[in-house]
Amino acid sequence: MPELRFDDGAAYEQVMGVWSRSVGEVFLDWLKPAQGLRWIDVGCGSGALTELILARCAPSDVQGIDPSEGQLAYARARPGAHGAAFQTGDAMALPFPAESFDIAVMALVLVFVPDPAKGVAELARIVRPGGLVATYMWDMLGGGFPLDPILDEMHALGLSPTRPPHMEVSTLAALQGLWRAAGLQQIATREIAVQRGFADFDEFWNVETKSPSIAPVIAAMPATDVAALKQRMKARLPAGADSRITCSARAHAISGRKPG
Repeated sequence: MPELRFDDGAAYEQVMGVWSRSVGEVFLDWLKPAQGLRWIDVGCGSGALTELILARCAPSDVQGIDPSEGQLAYARARPGAHGAAFQTGDAMALPFPAESFDIAVMALVLVFVPDPAKGVAELARIVRPGGLVATYMWDMLGGGFPLDPILDEMHALGLSPTRPPHMEVSTLAALQGLWRAAGLQQIATREIAVQRGFADFDEFWNVETKSPSIAPVIAAMPATDVAALKQRMKARLPAGADSRITCSARAHAISGRKPG
């Protein structure tokens, strides 16, 4: 199965950045962090959560790490992300010494990390004793992923869009197991449900089909098959009287503290 690549920051922001911010606002309110802390946002992507951390949490320092320079270029250009430092890096080998941060967070990333357990262990390594490690991840196996409606219809037509390699770690039980295995304590979890509105079906289609799991498949489809897929989606997501379409999603969040 081909690897999913997220190199277009602007496209990612349209498809997933808006969703991530909706979850991120609830996530940060739930964490209730103190001000003046040192943060790292691992897998920061287009900087959606990084920007929220700066706006809501008054951090003393924020570092954003991502493997994609295209994503980081978009993050650096965000007006609300000025003050954060962004650099390329690997979630399984973070370029910082132990105990460098007060809070390590990861947004919508863990299912893409080649070795999720190692990724969580790295988050735990770089926070100080008593520091917080937290993430939120779409409920990929329980129908919580924002793109599930279109992915389901593609599968019904016999198409095979690329999926993340470790969707199994998106369950609350799996997340709790990873946090315990990393030695984290005071573990807390919650579900976060969000909605997103689109002006009409065309906006929904133009935005959601930019996903790197969907765009290459649609680009290779005959026009008649694309039309059939669009008809299935219109039937699945009926528009309101004002032509608007509302979609729902659900994420799992977890936090835990490093003992000490």
